[in-house]
Amino acid sequence: MTQQEFIVSILEKAYASTQAPLFLGRARIIEKPIPECLPFRFIDLFAGIGGFRIALEKLGGRCVFSSEWDKYAQKTYSAWFGETPAGDIRKITPTDIPDHDLLAAGFPCQPFSIAGVSKKKSLGQAHGFKCATQGNLFFYLAKIIKIKRPPVLFLENVKNLQSHDEGRTWAVIKDTLEQLNYKVFAKVLDAAHWVPQHRERIYIVCFDKKVFGDQMEFRYPDPPNGVAPRLADILEKEPDSKYTLSQHLWTYLQEYAERHRAKGNGFGFGIPDPEGITRTLSARYYKDGSEILISQNGHKPPRRLTPAECARLMGFDPEKYKIVVSDTQAYRQFGNAVVPLVVEDVAREILKAMSAQLARQNDCLLKKNGTQIQ
Repeated sequence: MTQQEFIVSILEKAYASTQAPLFLGRARIIEKPIPECLPFRFIDLFAGIGGFRIALEKLGGRCVFSSEWDKYAQKTYSAWFGETPAGDIRKITPTDIPDHDLLAAGFPCQPFSIAGVSKKKSLGQAHGFKCATQGNLFFYLAKIIKIKRPPVLFLENVKNLQSHDEGRTWAVIKDTLEQLNYKVFAKVLDAAHWVPQHRERIYIVCFDKKVFGDQMEFRYPDPPNGVAPRLADILEKEPDSKYTLSQHLWTYLQEYAERHRAKGNGFGFGIPDPEGITRTLSARYYKDGSEILISQNGHKPPRRLTPAECARLMGFDPEKYKIVVSDTQAYRQFGNAVVPLVVEDVAREILKAMSAQLARQNDCLLKKNGTQIQ
């Protein structure tokens, strides 16, 4: 898709009910200010329980395809959105995926089976998309990108993606995306500004240079203003007693932590201040909940978070998005999820950047054809 074709497709959707595009020579141009919030289609890969989808639909996006292999996550996704995602991404034929404007994916962090991108380059060997991603799940994502050519990519991963496997993982990913002719932006954001949880994740935003040009600009969102999130705001007043740790487990955790402290190690259970924030909720939380424990004023052992509290800790409303799986699976799902509030704010900046660039391109086309913007 060329720049002009993309401008036309987006603006025709934006102004479908108000004004048809004008034909000026070979360029089709809209003589109106371009709206900041553009209608767009997206696909949701490695979808989990749909955190990306919640955020993108809130901004006017329409999901045209989703993929998630875990059967329990599929169950939650189906309950929340009324459709079951396609399964294993390795078995999906890219040409079967509908056209879309934005590809969203919270892909897994895996090592690549190469000795190093720089070594491959120095030896004149195939690297990046041509070689290094073979057998890795990112390869299947890159294959879809190569064939479908979405104008925008929005990816999320763990903070240490950039340092994973001594930096080789990120080197291959970035090199692959750049080989596919995307301008790549990446930044680590801490969700603690949006939810009461320290959760650093890398947000990768890419723009197709063929559509947006080499001069595409993008700025990540600033933390929201207002009152800082507090753990106390998401806690239940009368949680079920089944979430209280047994005295045996509580004693074990204290003794285990003490042994590690004596050796100078950093292990320890976490009992956060209700007026503050928690550690990162992980998919392992179902095991014993030791990373985030809630004090019960010393009258009895602390308790773990309830699944509904985990939902709120991640920014999901459990009243709207009902938990339809076991506690164990719910803990896994929320621990693996993206924070929709962060995704929403990053996506809003993506739409702003798209609008600004389309406006610049449209203005250039108008001037080139001797037409003034009305």
